[in-house]
Amino acid sequence: MSTHETNRPDTPQAASAPPSDALPDDVVEVLPSDAPDNGPLVVGFCLDGRGGATELTWEQVRDGPCEGAVWVHLHFPNVEARRWLRHQPGVEEVVYEALVADETRPRAVAQGSGLMANLRGVNLNPGADPEDMVSIRIWLEPGRIITARRRQLSSAVDMRAAFQRGQGPETPAQLFVLLAERLADQTSDMVESLADQVDSLEAAAALDDPRPARRVLAECRRQAVALRRFIAPQRDALSRAGHERIAVLDDTDRLHLREIADRLTRVVEELDAARERAQVIQEEIASRMGEQLNRRIYVLSLVAGVFLPLSFLTGLFGINVGGIPGAENPNGFIWVAGLLAALLFSLAVLFRWVRWM
Repeated sequence: MSTHETNRPDTPQAASAPPSDALPDDVVEVLPSDAPDNGPLVVGFCLDGRGGATELTWEQVRDGPCEGAVWVHLHFPNVEARRWLRHQPGVEEVVYEALVADETRPRAVAQGSGLMANLRGVNLNPGADPEDMVSIRIWLEPGRIITARRRQLSSAVDMRAAFQRGQGPETPAQLFVLLAERLADQTSDMVESLADQVDSLEAAAALDDPRPARRVLAECRRQAVALRRFIAPQRDALSRAGHERIAVLDDTDRLHLREIADRLTRVVEELDAARERAQVIQEEIASRMGEQLNRRIYVLSLVAGVFLPLSFLTGLFGINVGGIPGAENPNGFIWVAGLLAALLFSLAVLFRWVRWM
């Protein structure tokens, strides 16, 4: 299981602390196929404004801007990537700290003429838990979008493939919107899968042994809680970005962002519904198991209630002292057996009369 990125507010790094290639001990880096050496640049493109783009090398990105808009996707733990970011015009200190922070929550904040955003996507890396959502940090400004990540995010890989097909976004703002939409698509698919799993467990809850279903339901509730912790603030962040009056986003971009936020609202509602259904099913299973236990205890109590007086009499007549009634009578056993049978019948009638049976 992959290690989770910590979910706490962004913590700026001290400007005097030198950057380091070493990752924190609690982070496992998954090496993506698009950056096998974990260099500073994951991918870079110079957009042609028609859906296509020219891929850039790190040297081209570092040497200067191209003729069109630019998308730079960085592996931010790299020292050289941090150095390049710190010296970029327009990237203020607060933006730099947000892009390289070890701890993030989804948010979107206007900064001058640009937009700074932290978003999360479903972790589709091999061997990872999908609810261990991967963060992507974004700085959007006129003519350029900079994104940074620690672990591979499939949405960014999909964007690269779209550019290679000539079907990518035409502007950096459209790239930001499309990236947010891809993240919402993956999240929605996972929540739908989780809801379907809860639906299938409703039938399993009616089985004679519902204990396996109870364990799966507990896991579903855990996943729902982990997902909601990021999806709800991401919905709020995109909604806020959709209402920000900044030049880098036009009315169409803002409308799309509001639509994505509305879609995430439905995702959160479906997630809450799945969690509540899982809780109801768990309570139903617990109730059924409690009823089964009560029935078994009830039967054992009846057996004990019937045989307790019989055991008392047999124990009384079995003591090894003189004066036991019927000890010298050859028909004594028959009389005792008859007495016990009559007592058993009387107890059955009594239990029936008080509706214990």
